[in-house]
Amino acid sequence: MARYESDITLFLKQLKKDQPELTQQQLDGRARLWDKAQNVREQHDAEDSQIAQKPYVYN
Repeated sequence: MARYESDITLFLKQLKKDQPELTQQQLDGRARLWDKAQNVREQHDAEDSQIAQKPYVYN
């Protein structure tokens, strides 16, 4: 029995077959936007500098 594959899945498989460099481009884009070194001290300072929000914001 054949497994069902949606039209979107078939489209993506065909796209990656036609453009094999697409996967590497996706990884490069992720690295450019998201995979950054974290500065724990700056993150901690930013969290400490925030003012606590009131329980009901419309007062």
